Amino acid sequence: MPWDLIPLNNGTSIPSIAYGTWTLGGGQWAVDSVDQAISVGFNHIDTAQSYRNEHEAGIAIQESGLSRSELFITTKYSGLNGLDIPTSIRNSIQNLGVEYVDLYLIHSPRLAVPDIPTVWSQMEQVQNDGLAKSIGVSNFNVPQLETLLASAKIKPVANQILFHPYVLSSQMPIVEFGNQHGIVSEAYSVLIPLTRQPGGPVDAPVQVIADRLNAKPEQVLLAWAKAKGVVVVTSSTKKERLDGYLQAGDFELTDEDIASIDTAGILGARRLSARTFLRRAAIAALVGAALLGACSYMGVNII
Repeated sequence: MPWDLIPLNNGTSIPSIAYGTWTLGGGQWAVDSVDQAISVGFNHIDTAQSYRNEHEAGIAIQESGLSRSELFITTKYSGLNGLDIPTSIRNSIQNLGVEYVDLYLIHSPRLAVPDIPTVWSQMEQVQNDGLAKSIGVSNFNVPQLETLLASAKIKPVANQILFHPYVLSSQMPIVEFGNQHGIVSEAYSVLIPLTRQPGGPVDAPVQVIADRLNAKPEQVLLAWAKAKGVVVVTSSTKKERLDGYLQAGDFELTDEDIASIDTAGILGARRLSARTFLRRAAIAALVGAALLGACSYMGVNII
């Protein structure tokens, strides 16, 4: 199946793949990259106040020649420069050159000052004022979502989180909680096992599946995320990769494929945790040895 629209709890819908601008920076490079993504078929653009490229994304959007209804635009409140939500959303839509965004997110729970209910009420006002069709959050865990839902008059439609096989154990419960409460999960950094942590347990099953489907490994991981029911937020500055990402929506994995990637992801997470523990233990040992040496030099006894 292709990258279909996913229904949201307020009657609207969201494209199930988005082009993210997180790593682009600013300037003409960002304009060209967003323009290229739109030209190959991405109709969901994901940016944020803190990415500092809303203006560039806006230029590409205007130059695309597409009508406003043909694009889904997400941006986020990042607390940049200490600005509040009412000011930030107005700055964002001005930078983007639009009258509203389709989805406005709180970028992180740490921005919920003085508390989640107070900040969420400001987000609700954003939607009531017509500045965003839908509102949601990013990087919220289950207890934080529970706190939000306890006071919300408008339920969040989405929660954008880190999601890839090596964090499946910690992040899948957030996805499942969202499913139970009508909150769509959006996944960023799905390709980290291939791009940042190559050589791990996920590589083998992904390659086997890729060979069978005549696909690329990154397409398999994107298809895996799609099978989990999440919206995928991804990026590249290479046209051929973007084409491949869109084509990944046509790949269907078997239950066995998905299970093999899940199992490898959990195994990889354990190995990474073990490496982190050993690294910290080694650092502690070095610090301890240095402390003992210093104390011995100063004639201090440590018991």
